[in-house]
Amino acid sequence: MTRITTFYPRRGRVSGRHEDALTRLWPAYGVTIADPYPPLDTAALFGRRAPLVLEIGSGMGDATVAMAAADPGRDYLAVEVFPPGLGNLLAVVEERGLANVRVAQGDALHLLRHMLAPDGLDAVHVYFPDPWPKARHHKRRLIQPDNVALLRSRLAVGGVLHCATDWADYAEQMAEVLDAADGLANLHDGFAPRPAHRPVTKFERRGIAAGRQIFDLLYRRTA
Repeated sequence: MTRITTFYPRRGRVSGRHEDALTRLWPAYGVTIADPYPPLDTAALFGRRAPLVLEIGSGMGDATVAMAAADPGRDYLAVEVFPPGLGNLLAVVEERGLANVRVAQGDALHLLRHMLAPDGLDAVHVYFPDPWPKARHHKRRLIQPDNVALLRSRLAVGGVLHCATDWADYAEQMAEVLDAADGLANLHDGFAPRPAHRPVTKFERRGIAAGRQIFDLLYRRTA
């Protein structure tokens, strides 16, 4: 069965700096999400056992770097399909000397389904995913019942799913899907106040400049 992709495979020029970072650092810091999808040994990948945060759609990596730098006790695995973003993140990780960031290229749903063990994530961040604004494309949105069930299964009990979007109708859909999901509880009464720990992203700034409201949703796995 052909699976519906939840992202648009953008192309972009990889600068010399980013290409150099990808070439040099990928063997130590990178994970390729591809068939036959070998199980991911996160302890070996990070060189330690620590709570793991999955960042889905890390873009150029600015938010990932800021959060990982402020949170050295947890490890961050950033998933992206855009090579310039991966290269930039790796370059900045090296510049900042961050030991708790690794990157993965490919479809995050394949990573979750095939490579990550159940109950292993301390948090999942889905910040400003593609809103697929046209009604006929809503089926491509990441936050759908089946995908949320998969996300919940990979969170440890007590782990947190944190979503953010600047599209009001997507925010309402997210809330509806997450409220209906088994084993997830909203940490707030409706949308959450903007958490201080979430850095302002490029996509957030664009949304604010366009006059759109920002919506955060935080749900904890309860069972």
